[in-house]
Amino acid sequence: MELNKNKFGLALAGTMGIAYAVCAIFVAFAPELALRFLGWMVHLVNLETVTTVQITFGSFLGGLIPILFYSYLVGWVFSWMYNAFLGKRLA
Repeated sequence: MELNKNKFGLALAGTMGIAYAVCAIFVAFAPELALRFLGWMVHLVNLETVTTVQITFGSFLGGLIPILFYSYLVGWVFSWMYNAFLGKRLA
């Protein structure tokens, strides 16, 4: 079964957009805890040099737009590659 590249890309972009919005809400309401989680996720020990974490509408859009673009692009390329591999016997 082939994947529809456009639909798959849109589904991935939508999913990542929702995840980004949830993360932004978390950062807006609990910036210290969010910063601590970020440190744990990227294996950083010292994040005390970051003094402020602030979400504004502009910074939210400034992060959301690239997330949506790159997620769609990755989903489209993944679908294209998946469909290409369907025609080949690899195993």
